[in-house]
Amino acid sequence: MRIVLIHPNYHSGGAEIAGNWPPAWVAYLAGHLRDAGFTDIHFIDAMTNDIGDEEIARRLEELQPDIVGTTAITPSIYKAETILKIASEVVPDALRVLGGIHATFMYKQVFSEAPWVDVIVRGEGEEIFRELVRTVAEGRWPRDRKQIKGLAYADDDGTFVATPAAPTVKELDAINPDWSLLEWGKYIYVPLGVRVAIPNMARGCPFTCSFCSQWKFWRDYRVRDPKKVVDEIETLVNDHDIGFFILADEEPTINRKKFIQFCEELIARGLPDKVKWGINTRVTDIMRDKELLSLYRKAGLVHVSLGTEAAAQLKLDRFNKETKVQENKEAIRLLREADIFVEAQFIVGLENETAETLEETYRMAWDWQPDLANWAMYTPWPFTPLFQELGDKVEIFDFEKYNFVTPIMKPQAMDRGELLDRVMNNYRRFYMQKALFHYPWRGTGFRRRYLLGCLKAFLKAGFQRKFYDLGKANYWGPQSKKTVNFNFDRTRTIAPAQLEDWAAIHDRKLELQKARAKLAGEGEAKPGEAPDAARTMACGGGTQQMTDA
Repeated sequence: MRIVLIHPNYHSGGAEIAGNWPPAWVAYLAGHLRDAGFTDIHFIDAMTNDIGDEEIARRLEELQPDIVGTTAITPSIYKAETILKIASEVVPDALRVLGGIHATFMYKQVFSEAPWVDVIVRGEGEEIFRELVRTVAEGRWPRDRKQIKGLAYADDDGTFVATPAAPTVKELDAINPDWSLLEWGKYIYVPLGVRVAIPNMARGCPFTCSFCSQWKFWRDYRVRDPKKVVDEIETLVNDHDIGFFILADEEPTINRKKFIQFCEELIARGLPDKVKWGINTRVTDIMRDKELLSLYRKAGLVHVSLGTEAAAQLKLDRFNKETKVQENKEAIRLLREADIFVEAQFIVGLENETAETLEETYRMAWDWQPDLANWAMYTPWPFTPLFQELGDKVEIFDFEKYNFVTPIMKPQAMDRGELLDRVMNNYRRFYMQKALFHYPWRGTGFRRRYLLGCLKAFLKAGFQRKFYDLGKANYWGPQSKKTVNFNFDRTRTIAPAQLEDWAAIHDRKLELQKARAKLAGEGEAKPGEAPDAARTMACGGGTQQMTDA
C-alpha cells in the first residue's frame, strides 16, 4: 500500500516572509499510519520546493501510489484540487483524498467544483485517515465507505454524502509524529537563520471569536502531557537540529497549569540554551500571568504574537474578543519589560473601515510600542459566524485570495486600492522609524540580532515584491493605488449545493431562536436576532462542527 502525501504549492506573501514553515500535518498523519503498519509513505512538499504541476505529474507517475492525499486551508483549496486532478490523469486508479478545514466545512462546494475528488476527510485527520487507508488496503473500498465516520463523498447517484462525525482524538499523546519525512534543511526561520518546527501542544479553543474558525474546527479543547510535548521538542532539537519552534496552538497559555509545567520541563532539561520559541496568545492571558513572564522567558520564550486585533473598541466588541484597548497597551508593556519580543496583530479592512480608523491603528501601534506590528486584511472565512452575518457584503468568492493580505471586503468609504495603500503607509511609517531609531540601538546581543533579523525578513520580501503579494497586485507606492489590480476571479461563485446547506443551517438557527424565546417566555425571536448560543453552534458549510489535522 503506497501512499503519497502532497503539500500544495501556494504562496501569498504573508507569514511566509519570515521563513519556510514545515507542514506538520504530514508528520502527524504519517506517524499514525506507520504505527498501524503502513510504512510505504512518500511526501512531496510542493510549496517549499516550488514544484509545478508538470513535476508533480512526473513524480506521481513514477511513484504509482495507491492513495494520493493532500490538504488545504481556504486559500490553497484550488491548488489542492489541481493536485488531485493531476492524480486522476496520471494515476487514475489511485484513491484521491482531500483533508483540511476548508473541505471539512465546504465539502459540497468542493465536490461541485472538483468532481474528481474521491473522498474528503472531515475532521481531525489521524484516526479517520488511518481507517480509510486500512479499508482500502483490505479491499473494502468503496463497499464499506459508509461505515467510516468523518468522511464525505459523492454517491453513485450524484448526491453528496457525509457520514456521521468521528469522535475527536482523545489520546493526543498516542500520536507519534514522523518528522523524518521532512527536508529539515529547507525549513529556516529567517530572523535567526535557524531551522524551525511547529509542534502541537493542544488542540481546540474555548473562545468563540466571530471571525475565527478554530473553536469549531477542533471542537474539544484538549491539552497534551507537557512532558510528552517536551519529549517531542527534544527529539526535534537533537535529531533535526531545530533552533526555533512555534507552538501551533491558537492559545497555548489557556491551561495555565500545564503551560507552566511545559516551561519548567524545558528549563529542567536545559533546552532554552539550544532552542528559542514563540507563541500566539491573548492579551487577557498576559495580564493574568504577568508575574510569570520571567519564567516564560527563562524557558526560552522570546516571541509573543498578541491578538490585539483592532484599535477601535467597537471592533473589539464586534469580534467578541473580550478585551479592552487599555489592556492591549499594558500587555505589550509587560512583555517588553520581560525581554520578550511582542508582535501586535491588527485586523483591518471590514466594510466600515475608514482612513481615520486605519490612522488610529497606526497611532495606537506607535503608542503601544510593540517590537513588531502586523496589519492583516480581514478574511471572511466562509464557515465562520461573521461571514454569515456579513451576507451580501461579501462579493468576492475567489478563495485563493482569502489570505490575510488581499482585501476581500470593500470598505464603504474607500476602494480596495486605497485600503492597501493606507495599510502599506502604516507599515512604512512604523518600520522606518523602528529601523532608524530602535532596532540598531535598543539592546545588545540576542535582542539586537533578533530585531535586525526581523527587519531583514521585511526588507527581503519588500525588495522581491513578495510582501503582501505587492508584485502581483501591481502596487508600487501611493502613485499606483488607482491602478492596483487584485486579479480576482469573479467567475468563482458559491455552488447551489453549498447555498442550500447554508440555508438549512440558517433555518435551524431560527428554530433554535424560537425555541429559546419560547422557553424564556419572550415570544418569538425576530430574524437576525441570533443569540450567542445559536451563533456559536452555527457551522457554515457543514452539519457538524468538524476538525482536521
